[in-house]
Amino acid sequence: MQVASRTAGLAVDRWRRSLTPGSRMSEAALVRAAQRGSEAAVEELFARHWSSAYRAAFLITGDRAGAEDIAQEAFLAALRALPSFDVRRPLRPWLHRIAVNRAIDWSRARALRKEVGVEAVAQTPAAVGAGSPAPGDDAVVALRGLSPEQRAVVVLRYLLEFTPGEIGAMLDLPRGTVNSRLRRGLDALGDVMGSEQP
Repeated sequence: MQVASRTAGLAVDRWRRSLTPGSRMSEAALVRAAQRGSEAAVEELFARHWSSAYRAAFLITGDRAGAEDIAQEAFLAALRALPSFDVRRPLRPWLHRIAVNRAIDWSRARALRKEVGVEAVAQTPAAVGAGSPAPGDDAVVALRGLSPEQRAVVVLRYLLEFTPGEIGAMLDLPRGTVNSRLRRGLDALGDVMGSEQP
């Protein structure tokens, strides 16, 4: 009995060591492990995707606290739905879909309450995410001038590098709508920033 227990303990230790941040374990394997209840797999998925989910939410909302809440809510929603998630699909677009849609809704609600003010525009992305370059202050201010829908497609395309087809699938939009929002968003950014584009 003790030998079996010790063997199981060693297997768990090996599993946890295999899930270090530099782990080569595939995302599908991590999702399957998380579906079986592995906390280490959930932690690794969080580590892999937290900063980009937060960054997307921040750049759409312009509010650090709101973006943090949105990213956390997106992860919680994803965890609740994980048992029915199809592991043949990539997790990243699905998770970003949740975060981006929540950020758009948050921005719309805030605009309706007329709470958008100078403080939100003046915020800079100093703590946006470790290891990835943050856009300059001018770009953040210029993004604030776009509608939440335009901000979402610009952020997804140029900062998170999703294709227009992936963005359309994430936001339930035809590819033509994605392209027109991108074009209008880039035109508006060009007007604000001169000839610079993201």
